Order: sequence, then structure tokens, then C-alpha cells
Amino acid sequence: MPAEQSGSSPVRSFLNSPRSFPKRDLREGWPGLLLVAGVLAAVVGIWGVPLLVALLLILAMLFLHELGHYLTARWAGMKVSEFFLGFGPRLWSFRRRDMVCGLKAIPLGAYVRITGMNNLEEVSPADEHLTYRSKPYWRRMSVAVAGSTMHFLLALALLFAFLVIGGKTESIPSTEWSVTRVAGDSPAAGAGLLPGDRIVSIDGDPVATMGELVETLPSPGSTVSLGIMRDGDVLVRSLTLDSHPQDASRGYVGIASQTAWLSRSVEVGYFEAIPETFEEFGFIAKESVLGIGRIFSPGGLSNFFQRVADQPSGAEVSSVGGQTSLGSGVEDEDRVVSILGVLQLFSDFVANITEDYGELLLFFAIVNIFIGVFNMVPLLPFDGGHVAIATYERLRSRRGRRYTADVSKMIPVAYAVILIVLFVGLGAIYLDASDPLQLPG
Repeated sequence: MPAEQSGSSPVRSFLNSPRSFPKRDLREGWPGLLLVAGVLAAVVGIWGVPLLVALLLILAMLFLHELGHYLTARWAGMKVSEFFLGFGPRLWSFRRRDMVCGLKAIPLGAYVRITGMNNLEEVSPADEHLTYRSKPYWRRMSVAVAGSTMHFLLALALLFAFLVIGGKTESIPSTEWSVTRVAGDSPAAGAGLLPGDRIVSIDGDPVATMGELVETLPSPGSTVSLGIMRDGDVLVRSLTLDSHPQDASRGYVGIASQTAWLSRSVEVGYFEAIPETFEEFGFIAKESVLGIGRIFSPGGLSNFFQRVADQPSGAEVSSVGGQTSLGSGVEDEDRVVSILGVLQLFSDFVANITEDYGELLLFFAIVNIFIGVFNMVPLLPFDGGHVAIATYERLRSRRGRRYTADVSKMIPVAYAVILIVLFVGLGAIYLDASDPLQLPG
């Protein structure tokens, strides 16, 4: 997110200027740099190279996000005073002209500090023309959206590479599917369904695939007779359908299957991959928006914290319909994945990269799209909050007279947002630590 304000020279002159760093700053920074190197070596020694690669990928992603803010801020003539990876105590830094760059102790993000991001910050009159708030609307917008734009551009490149190099994955309904998970306190659990069972009929009508099963189920409250294939024998079990947690009009059995779809790889040409890339991007972006809405709705937050309080139910990563999705498929369809969970999954993908490197490209693309979308939530402290404020000021300005929003009125909302995100993040870390996500198979 853009932090607090920016430098005065354009990007071109900055890039062409001499890169001389004060030796004193570098010498003083060596202990911190050696500490970082020691921590990375410990990561390799304890968890292996895949986790180190995963950590470096995430740090590179965060760096590119902030680089987008930095470059657009300098291009707009804003003063940037700091550019750091991490938060908390400073480990290592150097000064580049009027900006301090470096590493901090807590690797949970990154930031650039741009001068005058709001009207509450006190700025020297001599630097007022270099502030974010002094610039035209389109300049402020370019800085605010630059971080998410970098995520989206990276995701498009990753999706294109995934399609061209790895091929497109098509999913075909399997007739040999079986139940892999039964939700606790569900109709399926009450009827005695077990992992390994396969439902072959509903009220005597045969169903071959999971898709046919879903289409054939009657409305909630209906009692159905299920034909269940178990160890070569067909058993009959009756149950009364509940309402589906995400759609009250649909019947709910309470099972999930990781074998309901068979995947096959289809080669995609360069020209064919271009529209496919944008199609996949649009699908993931839409699902990200819907997922964020479900998770942070009152019902979604209630369900999430209930999951944290209860015994974790577990989750897997599966490929469905050509997309990699997170969730157990029964109780955790919208499980929030923390930075710890993302690291775990990245590490697993890197460890299996020789078998299927395409899945790593796809997962990295999904992470970038989700972060880019989430960062555009129109509330402070997200970048979307700065977009909303700038747009509101633009709409309220009349006849060349610029309107300035009172940011102090938004501070309580920003604190509330930070607290909610913090509690959700801590809960997600707890779930990922106590019940790690796993790749199927």
C-alpha cells in the first residue's frame, strides 16, 4: 500500500543518476544483513530449500507491489522517503539520495512512505508541492492503483505461461468417484456414509457422476433413498436433506469428493492463450471478489470464528474445472489462508515442481489476483481506500475549486478494519498451524 509520500525528480532522471551509497550506512548495516543471512540459512537447514524459495517468491511479490507505488510516485513528482521490505525494527538499510531503503525484522509485508498521503500529515511548506495530496486526481489514482496493477500484470504473465508451457487443464466428470470427506453433524453423517462410499442412485434413479447427483437432489427437507456402493455391495440409506450453507434453495447431503473430476492436459497455442488468459483472469478475479464478500460478511465472520473455536476440520487444495481452489469442500469452502498457509502451499508446489510446475504458476497467479483484488477494498488502510477518497474529492470539487475530505472522520473506520483483518489473520494462522493445508494425493 502507498504509505506516506514521495520524491521530487522524475523516474528517468532518478534511474540515470549515479548510484553511490554512503559507506558508513552500509558498514553499520552489516550486522543486520548477516542476521538475515543466518535466518535464511536456518530456514534451509530446518525446513529445506522449497520453503526458502517460497519465502523469496512472496518477498519478490511484495517488492513488486511497492515498486509499482514507488515508480508511479516518482513519475508524478512525489517525495518518497522510505522503501522497506518488512515491518518493525530495522535490520539493514542504505540511503539513496533523499530515500532510505532496506530490510526490517518482520517479513509480513513491505511499504513505501510517500509524503502527504492525507491532510492530517504535517509537511514543511517547502515540500508541499512534492506531496501526494497536492497532485491532480489522475496522478493520485495512478499511485493508489499501482500496487494492485503490478499484481494483475504478474498474474496475467503467469497465467499465459501456465497455458502455453503447462497446457490447459480440462476436467471431466468421473464415474468412479468416491466420498473423501463427510461433514460432521450432516445428513450424510447421520445416515452412516463413510469415506470411500459412492452414491449410485437417488430414489432408485441411477446417478453416475457427482454432477448428476447434485442436479438430481430434490429441495431441502425432502427425504431421499440413496443407493450406496461400498466394497462392491450396494446399500440403501435414507436421509432428509438440509439446506446448503451457501444456497438455501439447494438440498445438502454433506459430502465432498476429491475424485469427482478427472483432469487432462490440453496444449494451448500462443495466440489461443491470449483470450484464454483473460478469461481465466476474469474467472479468478470474480471468485476472489465473491469469496471476500462471503468471508467478511457478518455470517461469514461468524462462521470463521466458529471454525477457529471448534476443532479444525482440515482442508485440501484441489483442481476443479481447470482452477486450483482452496477448501475442504464441505465445511471450509471459504477457508481463509494466512501467510503461513500460503508459505506451506508454495513450499509443497516447489517441492513437486519437477512433476507439475504448471500448478505452481497457477497458484502464484491466484495469490496475486486475490491480493490485488483484496487491496482494492474501498476502505482505509487499503489502497482502495485512497482510491475512494480521491474519487470522492473529485466528485465534490466544483468550478476549479478542489474539495478536500476530512480524513480524521475515517480514522475510526480504519482502526476497525485493521482490527478485523488482524483477528481474521491470527485465526487463519492458528488454523494453518494446527491443521496444515495439503495438496491432494
